[in-house]
Amino acid sequence: MSPVTNLTMPKLGLTMTEGTISEWVVSPGDSFKKNDVVLVVETEKIANEIEAPADGVLHDILVVAGETVAVGTPLANWDVGATAIPEVSAEIEEANATTHEPEKETAAATAFAEVRKNTASGAKSARIVATPLARRIALQNDIDLAGVIASGPKGRIKAEDVRAAIADDASRVTLSCGVAAASPDALPSRRAATSYEAAAARRLSEAKRDTPHFYLSTEADAGALFLLRQQLNSDNENLNISINHLIIAAVARALKENEIANCVWRDGEIVTYGTTDIGMAVSSDKGLFAPVLKDIDRLGIASIAKAARELAEKARTGQLTSDDLIGGSTTISNAGMFDVTYMGSIINPGQSSILGVGSIREIFRPDELGQPELRQEMGLVLSCDHRIFDGVSGLAFLNSIKANIEKPLRLLVS
Repeated sequence: MSPVTNLTMPKLGLTMTEGTISEWVVSPGDSFKKNDVVLVVETEKIANEIEAPADGVLHDILVVAGETVAVGTPLANWDVGATAIPEVSAEIEEANATTHEPEKETAAATAFAEVRKNTASGAKSARIVATPLARRIALQNDIDLAGVIASGPKGRIKAEDVRAAIADDASRVTLSCGVAAASPDALPSRRAATSYEAAAARRLSEAKRDTPHFYLSTEADAGALFLLRQQLNSDNENLNISINHLIIAAVARALKENEIANCVWRDGEIVTYGTTDIGMAVSSDKGLFAPVLKDIDRLGIASIAKAARELAEKARTGQLTSDDLIGGSTTISNAGMFDVTYMGSIINPGQSSILGVGSIREIFRPDELGQPELRQEMGLVLSCDHRIFDGVSGLAFLNSIKANIEKPLRLLVS
């Protein structure tokens, strides 16, 4: 048997200093195979599944689900390369899966007593195997785990299974207090936040609190941009350039024209990136992600479009990696398809700006002779980190973006 070692909090990105245990997939006493998912760790940007490097056995869990600890902190004791050990009893597993905090011990004891009561009264005697996070969510939402459909290995109930049961409202337990129950229609609906929702809420709250934001807005004439897009796509039916692809190119050029815009604030220092990396907001079924396009100033329009489509597809299908979400000084959030004139956005943690792009509006403006001229304009709002930008440098960056949009032929030359 191999020696017992510590499973520690991994470092999953250059800027990661701590992580939150979202879910333990393997319980104390369970054996696992190489590449089996052992636990799920939330960083400030994404939930990461941690896989076993080899076959082994998990012994003791040192950090329970829901806790946040620093990188390198021991999370559990395990034998990597060990053979399976006899399965522990339900009572022992329950004791190991809970902490020694009085409130959690009381909750776990209550749940266990309920199982014993059901067994004594003639209910089917079956061991319910669930992750600690799944049990905690079930207790908080009055969910009977016996009615939850398990999707985990060996019939284990995962947190997502409980959340699905809450959404279906099929397993909610009605509590009787000796008074008439209120109509379900009169009660607010409650559910536990998903791992992504909790992580996004935490990191955006921290970003808004810790990053001194200021906002600059303008309108850009997008008529020439539309014409260029039409000409590019008509010359090659397989090109499929979008307005957003051209905006990405406009921001990339503006970053090259304004060195301060490619800087970020990190631990009291100003860090300047050597490459042009830009995040782009992508809406998915799980929420909004901002994967980062890497080193795009060296790419032509066609290559930018291809890279952007591939990265957006990874975001929508849940295939993003930690590396896809790291880097860049700025992000583009294009909400033009949702009929909005201006949008002031929260800067993503670790970056120094974000550009909110509004819908295209047709509006009359006076031409050089003072005559009304119909134009196609988009509203731009640049959110800036005041530790990096002042008003002058922020306006210079925004005006560079505007100029690249209004004179897009410059995007076709290096």
